Amino acid sequence: MEEKRNKTPKTSLRLNKFIANAGICSRREADTLIAEGEVKVNGEVVTALGAQVSPTDVVTYKGKRIYPEKPVYVLLNKPKDFITTTDDPLERKTVMNLVKSAGKERLFPVGRLDRNTTGLLLFTNDGELAAKLSHPSNKIKKIYQVTLDKPLTRGDEETILAGFELEDGAVQVDDMQVLSKDRRILGLEIHIGRNRIVRRIFAHFGYEVTALDRVMYAGLTKKDIKRGDYRFLTEKEVVNLKYFK
Repeated sequence: MEEKRNKTPKTSLRLNKFIANAGICSRREADTLIAEGEVKVNGEVVTALGAQVSPTDVVTYKGKRIYPEKPVYVLLNKPKDFITTTDDPLERKTVMNLVKSAGKERLFPVGRLDRNTTGLLLFTNDGELAAKLSHPSNKIKKIYQVTLDKPLTRGDEETILAGFELEDGAVQVDDMQVLSKDRRILGLEIHIGRNRIVRRIFAHFGYEVTALDRVMYAGLTKKDIKRGDYRFLTEKEVVNLKYFK
């Protein structure tokens, strides 16, 4: 009986979860790829959304075989002068250079920080979690330390906290605190994920952001991570990210 039990094949896996575990996309997005005939199993196009695959099956996407990887979660304290992209044709420094020693898995950044913005940036090969954290409906909390080129007036402070309009829609910050006596350093809590939104908020009122540092992302902080260094998330942190309400 023991010998027979050891020879039992590993449990099969739904095809959409296999694709998500390979870091391609979320399970929901994988269903779309499957339905559109973009995925092959053992050389045959599979369009059934409930299809199962075994560890010995050959799954291909865009002509290349994909493999489910051990999920990896890395938190970087990003320095300035690194761009958030997995590849750059101009051969500029990218954030991938900073996490290349984290393992052989194919990691990608969740969201973006522009070249001159520092602070927390999460990397993973978990496509499903990345999609969850990036979706606007989940309202992921981010806290920034913002340094302005001149003092923030009390009138502008009140207007920002009350909410206002930019050219691409309404802006509602969750909280803002003045941190320095000269009113140039602020703490800003926001869940909006639009491109360069923090810099655009203050530019709208005539300020230039001279330094921008993300100090909290989805409950994760920079504690014990030096600038340019990274750490792996704990099991508890991963669970919190996956099951937050």
